[in-house]
Amino acid sequence: MRYIRYAIYAALLIFLTIICVANLQWVTLNTLPEGLARIPQLGWLAFSVEVPLFAVALGFLVLGWVLGEVFEWLREYKYRAEASAKKTEVRKLERQLKKTQAERDKDKDEVLAILDQAS
Repeated sequence: MRYIRYAIYAALLIFLTIICVANLQWVTLNTLPEGLARIPQLGWLAFSVEVPLFAVALGFLVLGWVLGEVFEWLREYKYRAEASAKKTEVRKLERQLKKTQAERDKDKDEVLAILDQAS
């Protein structure tokens, strides 16, 4: 299974490399359209930068992946909180069980108490 995953990663890497080499032309990336950039209150938001086209595509691909991971992490919060609460409850019950077993075995022979705990 691991080799299949590596093969998929290699194919994806080759595909992305071909896309990047095919899109080396430079493009101007503007933060605002020209009409909005002329409004005085929004002028400080308007800037532009020259970048290769593949950098824009890969940048938005990475941004989408990161946002997806963040939203998935936030969505799973209730499951992680529930698992943590259950883990705490299990620890509490295990401590209570050991205490109860110790009280039960306090008058028994030490060897018999160890054998009872092992089974």
